[in-house]
Amino acid sequence: MGQAKTRGPYAKTPARRAEIVRAARDSFAERGYANASLRDIAERAGITHAGLLHHFHNKDELLAEVLADRDSEDWQQGVDEVDSTDRLGPYLTELIRHHQKAPELMRLWIELATAASRPDHPAHAYFVDRYERSRAQFSDGFPDEAARFALREGISPESAAVLFQAVLNGLQLQWLIDQELDIVGPVTDFVRLLFEGNSEALPES
Repeated sequence: MGQAKTRGPYAKTPARRAEIVRAARDSFAERGYANASLRDIAERAGITHAGLLHHFHNKDELLAEVLADRDSEDWQQGVDEVDSTDRLGPYLTELIRHHQKAPELMRLWIELATAASRPDHPAHAYFVDRYERSRAQFSDGFPDEAARFALREGISPESAAVLFQAVLNGLQLQWLIDQELDIVGPVTDFVRLLFEGNSEALPES
């Protein structure tokens, strides 16, 4: 690994912060959160240790930013790729397989989300907003009665959004406990159950 660069280490630029977050993401994924050090992250980012501390005060703050960055990427991918119900299954399959390539990040996300269930946790407001936005995005995909017809009879878009989050998070937790478990098949089956009322909306296996 090259010597840390010192150009503008105290300039709080978005580009510099993004470099640090990418470096932290790689370090957490390779070494695990407990074994990753701020000095290693600084070296990966090409910045001094003191320069990193000017942007992020500690490793906990960096972890929150790494997971928020991962969320943002997933969010944008969903917006770009899921323009109809028949794209939901393939998108979820791709998303899960992508997350399985970095199980440590998946584990850290679940641990932080659980800890943030406490109202006094620093990340509580972030997760409240995240889940609200996710539910709204899902529900907004059914703007009229014709679109709602794609859902199985009796299931509202609002209920489907809550179920969608619960199933996706729960399956990933089960996979972390047993990484031999197939969770791609079940998530595809879940999408089929949601859209059972309209055969044209079913995603292909």
